[in-house]
Amino acid sequence: MAHARVLDRVHSALVVIDVQEAYRGVTFGHDALVGSLRRLLQVATAVHIPLLVTEQYPKGLGHTMKEVAEVFPSGQEVVTKLSLSCCGEAGFVTALEALRRRQIVVCGVEAHACVNQTVHDLLDQGYQVHLPHDAISSRFEADYRVAWDKMIGSGAVPTSVEMIALEWVRTAATPDFRVVQRLIK
Repeated sequence: MAHARVLDRVHSALVVIDVQEAYRGVTFGHDALVGSLRRLLQVATAVHIPLLVTEQYPKGLGHTMKEVAEVFPSGQEVVTKLSLSCCGEAGFVTALEALRRRQIVVCGVEAHACVNQTVHDLLDQGYQVHLPHDAISSRFEADYRVAWDKMIGSGAVPTSVEMIALEWVRTAATPDFRVVQRLIK
């Protein structure tokens, strides 16, 4: 049996927050962020982790970046929101509750705004939030760092895309391991 703070794919969901065109090239570590998001999404799809995707005011900020959206599972729905916290959008809350998952991996932008507020609301609601350092960002490094410290200090579990992938597969004795290994290498 695994430690309670180790991800279990039966109890996990992935939330991708606002990775939109307006942030293209202006987020801290943009290219690395996009690469990490793509790997995380590919792993989640390979091991059948349910996914929730949001877009903040797409009329002004555009839709999800093409290179990220192209690795979404076929038919993936997107929740449009105006609230900075995803939990302020009824459609998101309903979709999350319907998943009946308590371990939530949160990624996206901006760390100090929508990610921060969502993480704190999820923690307040009793969810266990896992935060991959390499799959969140802000426009400015200082905002990212302060947001990271605040969210971890509030109880989010620090992690990385590779750590998440390996926790979801657990053993090298399955075909899933080989698929995931190719994705993260």
